[in-house]
Amino acid sequence: MHPDIDQIQKNVEVSSAFCRKLKDSIGTVVVGQHYLVERLLIGLLADGHVLLEGVPGLAKTLSVKTLARAIRAKFARLQFTPDLLPADLIGTMVYNPTNGEFSARKGPIFANIVLADEINRAPAKVQSALLEAMQERQVTISDTTHPLPSPFLVLATQNPIEQEGTYPLPEAQVDRFMLKIVVGYPDKAEERLIMDRMTMDHEVTIDPVVDPAEILKARSVVRSIYIDDKVKDYIVDIVHASRRPDAYGLDLTGLIAYGASPRASIYLNLAARAHAFIQGRGYVTPEDIKSIGPDVLRHRIIVTYEADHVEVP
Repeated sequence: MHPDIDQIQKNVEVSSAFCRKLKDSIGTVVVGQHYLVERLLIGLLADGHVLLEGVPGLAKTLSVKTLARAIRAKFARLQFTPDLLPADLIGTMVYNPTNGEFSARKGPIFANIVLADEINRAPAKVQSALLEAMQERQVTISDTTHPLPSPFLVLATQNPIEQEGTYPLPEAQVDRFMLKIVVGYPDKAEERLIMDRMTMDHEVTIDPVVDPAEILKARSVVRSIYIDDKVKDYIVDIVHASRRPDAYGLDLTGLIAYGASPRASIYLNLAARAHAFIQGRGYVTPEDIKSIGPDVLRHRIIVTYEADHVEVP
């Protein structure tokens, strides 16, 4: 065991205390969706963007807005449409007739949490501008590069049903999302509570429980969480098994077109540490990898047509 594990554990116990308060605060507005909320926290703590996929009406937008309110973060919502321009996202140069000079007018991307609603409806130029922001944490307006605020997190949504008028996201951009969350329907009891809450004559509000500075401090603790060499090897084995399943005794011939990229190993490591942090642990276990693995890998392993249309007995 790592010699400093006791100290790491103490740091985690102190630093992760806000996680439960944050979940409870979000829960006063968002009914159910505990899995979604936990994954949003993992993305926030591990500094990784999150892609949310689900049919309309499942509280995806509400969850993101509520998260931003709960952490006193600057929030921006962008409705992606086919006529959206890069300038609508990152900003543009504006002429000032008083002094005869151009100055940068920053766009909505300059926020801590950016909700890209229906991200797959925007054309390639907008996706390219967003890609720079996601990867480099900066944008270029004219010939000047502007750093984005910290923390900076893109939470994007897409509808898996309606594909008319959409643009498939480039694989390079999909790979920049740490997690892809498939959002499901609420159960019967939760839906009854949703109906009651959303038909009240007053809006439920929440008070912020943490600020961005505390999030940045928590991220440094997340990075310090201990992960054993055997767990690291376990991560690499999982990723390599997606590329060479035959080498691991898996009969998946003709089902996987492309395995996961090296980012999968990096994000599995970081997301597992964030998952352990939320649980109040100073070390990563294989169960953390198993829990977070599907969300890290589902958009990185490209299956063949045969795999996508296989008949389940």
